[in-house]
Amino acid sequence: MFEQLDINQIRMACFAGIFLIMALLEVGLPRRELKTGRLKRWPTNWGFILLDALLVRLIFPIGGVGLALFAEERGWGVFGSLGWSGWVAGLVTFLVLDLAVWFQHLVSHKVPIFWRIHRVHHADSEMDATTALRFHPIEILLSFIWKGLVIVLLGGPVEAVLIFEIVLNASAVFGHANVRIPSKFDWLLRLLIVTPDMHRIHHSVVRRETDSNYGFYLSVWDRLFGTYVEAPEKGHEKMEIGLGPSLTPKSHSFPFSLAIPFMNNKERKAGRGSRWRAG
Repeated sequence: MFEQLDINQIRMACFAGIFLIMALLEVGLPRRELKTGRLKRWPTNWGFILLDALLVRLIFPIGGVGLALFAEERGWGVFGSLGWSGWVAGLVTFLVLDLAVWFQHLVSHKVPIFWRIHRVHHADSEMDATTALRFHPIEILLSFIWKGLVIVLLGGPVEAVLIFEIVLNASAVFGHANVRIPSKFDWLLRLLIVTPDMHRIHHSVVRRETDSNYGFYLSVWDRLFGTYVEAPEKGHEKMEIGLGPSLTPKSHSFPFSLAIPFMNNKERKAGRGSRWRAG
């Protein structure tokens, strides 16, 4: 049913559309006044975006949808064994994949070796649409392996995997955008999905806040597993984003950011303030 070129075109068109909308809204309806401008941050963030896109295209050209098609043709996975298909299998596939991404995000904070890699994402001194795709190439590879394993084990409908990947990319950009949403509307959205105000808390330097709000699309997992925090203690305008003075100011350098996973930093024992200091 799907040609790989068509899939890539669909994903790129959706990503470009949501990114353009969020970037324009960030200019017209900013949530926070950025202390560090785009000209200083964006070259490094876009460097990661382009490097990761090239890496995925070279190493994993078929993508998650290709793996789903591969598994479906061979009858692999839980749904293949049970003979399930249709919208029920699609809905379960979507929910399990979203939970898998939530769990991967949780592990990337709790397991030291994965946190060393993931902190590249958190080192950004501000949060906007480009932060959504600021990930180290190693994390991109690990993420693809994890999602690919879940996709093959499920053997769910190809359409559900395609929809999930489009929604995941769009929700990541939306969740990181520096966009002001009316508080009542934000509250309503949070009942189901992750909003920028909800996810911004996760990028706080305060340890308790960083270890919360792991969701990318559905907000229910954080509520269900007790990792939901409603608001930052200092408020959204005054909260500090990043990893503190030892890493954050230098994160605007692409070579430095690329080397962060290999730096020997130690975790603060204190429950608040900068999470990482030079070791």
